[in-house]
Amino acid sequence: MLEEMDKILEGEVSALEDEEFPNEVILEVRAGAGGEEAALFAKELAEMYTLYAASVNWKVAELYTSQTPLGGYKEAAFEVRGQDVYKKLRYETGVHRIQRVPETEKMGRVHTSTASVAIMPIRKKTSIDIKPSDLEIETSRSGGAGGQNVNKVETAVRIIHLPTGIDVRSTSQRNQLKNKEMAMSILIAKLEAKKEEEEAAKHSANRKAQIGTADRSEKIRTYNILQDRITDHRLNKSWHNIEKILRGGIEPILEAMKEQAESEKTED
Repeated sequence: MLEEMDKILEGEVSALEDEEFPNEVILEVRAGAGGEEAALFAKELAEMYTLYAASVNWKVAELYTSQTPLGGYKEAAFEVRGQDVYKKLRYETGVHRIQRVPETEKMGRVHTSTASVAIMPIRKKTSIDIKPSDLEIETSRSGGAGGQNVNKVETAVRIIHLPTGIDVRSTSQRNQLKNKEMAMSILIAKLEAKKEEEEAAKHSANRKAQIGTADRSEKIRTYNILQDRITDHRLNKSWHNIEKILRGGIEPILEAMKEQAESEKTED
């Protein structure tokens, strides 16, 4: 009897943890200040997370990308699935800044560019209520490189949430219905993230902790290429070997964030 009760309790705890830290997220990157250089940096960040995901056996699916002429990302969204994905990546939300001399810079001047990252969990249960009248849904062809790659059917889906102006897209699936379902998942994740940001802002004046505010406008990290140094401003800690980190070697940073968050939780 006691063993059965233990199993039930373990199952309930596991279910609660899965709800708080789901194993599926939307990873979104957006170019910020800096024009083409910012878009190239956004793509580098997306590749960094993708390479890290591969190293820990997570699955990554591209949902939507908007590219610049040089191949950078104006914005891009990916679905990432795997054990502890939200638990590990949740503190990556915020503004990332890079300082370097662009290849197109003739005078050798250092440019500062930014890109924002948002990690949004996809939860099985949601308190978000969306009315059909609040949605504007558009369809289009998914595009392609030309020739046989051009999608002649309108499978791409864009959904605009009218009350908030949030705009989401999905072009990765081969049929319109699946793209619509994915776009709705992205929208719900964004609305939940917005709600959490607003709640965090209400209590920010009383917070001692610097980690986990989920504020996408907060500058969290600087990548200084000339000094081969990455600094996380919340931890006031730096790491070297940027090339390795941008190739997916971000585990030391993720571990440091986790340790700091656990330390702050203990203090609270």
